[in-house]
Amino acid sequence: MAPSRPNRRLLKKPIKIEDKLRNTEKKVEEKKESFDLTVETLPSEVINAFGNSADIKMIEGIISERNVKILFLESMVDSTSLKETTSKFLSSISPIGEYLKNIDELSAYCKGIFGGASYKIVSSKDESIHEIINGSVVIVVEHIDKALAVNIMNGEKRSVAEPTSQTVIRGPKDAFIESISTNVSLIRRRIRNKNLRFEQYTIGEDTQTTVYLGFFKGIANEAIIQEVRNRLKKIKVSAIFESGNIEELIADKTFTLFPLALNTERPDTVAANLMEGKMVILIDGTPFALIVPAVFVNFFESPEDYYQSFFLGSFLRMIRYLSFMIALLTPSIYVGVLTYHHELLPTTLLLSVIAQREGIPFPAVVEVLVMEITFEILREAGVRMPRVVGQMVSIVGALVIGQAAAEAGIISNIMIIIVSITAIANFVSPIYSFATASRLLRFLLIFFAAILGLYGVLLVLVAMVAHLAALRSFGVPYLAPIAPFIIEDQKDVFVRFPFWNMKKRPKYIRSESEQKVFSASPPSPSSMKGGNTS
Repeated sequence: MAPSRPNRRLLKKPIKIEDKLRNTEKKVEEKKESFDLTVETLPSEVINAFGNSADIKMIEGIISERNVKILFLESMVDSTSLKETTSKFLSSISPIGEYLKNIDELSAYCKGIFGGASYKIVSSKDESIHEIINGSVVIVVEHIDKALAVNIMNGEKRSVAEPTSQTVIRGPKDAFIESISTNVSLIRRRIRNKNLRFEQYTIGEDTQTTVYLGFFKGIANEAIIQEVRNRLKKIKVSAIFESGNIEELIADKTFTLFPLALNTERPDTVAANLMEGKMVILIDGTPFALIVPAVFVNFFESPEDYYQSFFLGSFLRMIRYLSFMIALLTPSIYVGVLTYHHELLPTTLLLSVIAQREGIPFPAVVEVLVMEITFEILREAGVRMPRVVGQMVSIVGALVIGQAAAEAGIISNIMIIIVSITAIANFVSPIYSFATASRLLRFLLIFFAAILGLYGVLLVLVAMVAHLAALRSFGVPYLAPIAPFIIEDQKDVFVRFPFWNMKKRPKYIRSESEQKVFSASPPSPSSMKGGNTS
């Protein structure tokens, strides 16, 4: 006889009741743990999390017959605001405070006490620690299972001053500082439009650095904006301290000497690029912002080009292109001609150079390398030393060492002229990060010129152009609008056309709104009929 099967329906019901009882007990325990954590152990847990750091402080008080504990970092809060906040909260005789029983009543109480001050409700230890790190005081009240965070972050910061790395001849003389909120304000003062948007990111597992992505909605290309968002979200590092860290982590190609993002400390430069359809990345703690996408021709442009006559702006821009070629090629051409191609020099000049080099114990390549490395050492010393002393060292040192080397017969006079012209031409670049690319490439060109002569120089130049053509900045070709050639964008490449003639934004950015100038007729006086001027 088969054994009788148990009735499954009868077994299910007691299991459900038992599960419900267990879930109920678990919820009660979780609620009790949360309540106990906030009331009894939160202050000690927070202090232990900071390792009993010297600047973590706690103030105790009583309100409505309940114990109150206030936690904060002394180094991150404003001392004046701290006194006002604690005195208001602890000494208030508001009727609301007499019936403080839950978080809703605590929130209503804070509205009456703090008014428009920035505060929020926190419900966990980690959230409390995060608020304390960001300059808030966390207030814990007995018998209330949540805490209150009031932001009174220390407002000390450097005042807005002139740019230090990008000299201003004509135009606004304010520059970004280390406060990201101030930097956003400097941009909004120039673009007073609701379509100017900023998105906030927190990057750095340990540093928790605030990063803003700014763009103009309706002008910036949505696909490029999304690409920048994705790259920022993918950053997983321990610490971020400067915009250069972000630049290296989001660049299309890391192994290149040429910068793929434009860095600047000038708000007018950022505002102008935002109106062109580009994006800006601001990092808290540094005055240098990143502008993306950036192409090759952007590094020869200066805001002063658009503040002065277009004739002068075009002339200065051509000078920059010429200076880039001089700084890049002059030493290598000198080595190649003197080593392999004497016939390219006029006879008189050749005899003069040979006469100057008579008695020089080194070949031309060693002579060039010695002078170039010496000048790089002097330049670095001038940057690292105090400003006044550094300028004196870089200038006087170069003159003294060069003159002494020439008199000692180690270096020829023509070599001193070559290195001086190269150094001066290198300083013409308006963007420091781009000038460093020509400084490093110069040594590669000198090396190939010593081996293959001018053929080696040509070989390196071809490889450099091929490399530039292969680069992309957030999907935009680095040599645009030269390669690919976009005829509509040539009005602002080697020369600058009049402002009223540049009707549209650059096509290589693929802006959502191409029209930039709505009235494109040149200014002219109205015609007078009959000769009557009265």
